[in-house]
Amino acid sequence: MLRIRLSMGGVRKRPIYKIVIADGRYPRDGKFIEKIGSYNPLLPKDKKERIKIEAERVKYWMSKGAQPTLRVSRLLGELQIMPMPKPGNNPQKAIPKKDRKKSAEESKDAPKAEAKKEEPKKEEAKKEQPKAEAKKEEPKKEEPKAEAKKEEPKKEEPKAEAKKEEPKKEEPKDKK
Repeated sequence: MLRIRLSMGGVRKRPIYKIVIADGRYPRDGKFIEKIGSYNPLLPKDKKERIKIEAERVKYWMSKGAQPTLRVSRLLGELQIMPMPKPGNNPQKAIPKKDRKKSAEESKDAPKAEAKKEEPKKEEAKKEQPKAEAKKEEPKKEEPKAEAKKEEPKKEEPKAEAKKEEPKKEEPKDKK
């Protein structure tokens, strides 16, 4: 696939780019088909020498199926040769690099705090489930004991009631 891309040149700390038509499989600074312009990022944005492009050749190669890279499409958008691409969503770009580390640490702490809050809930749910299972098992074991205990007080209660009833019955009998 043909690409319209930048090929780096210049010396260290002073880059100059050629805008070239190249096969996408070739290396960045390797073999290219045609040079159609240049880009000097060190010049101010208002200078015309910053971006030099042969617009007719760009249109020709695009008609042949060449696809511009994101950076080249931005450059072509600035020159109004083609529509400007949609800006990407990078909320970190507005934050200075010094503050990015701080915000990254805070954002890491926030999920940890949220995770800690969520984890106890999960643990509580896990703890509740074994308790519920344990309660299911334990009441079966305790039920006979509880029933035996319940039966004993019931037996005692009727006896007590019977005793109470008997004296009441006796008392009326005595009265008669």
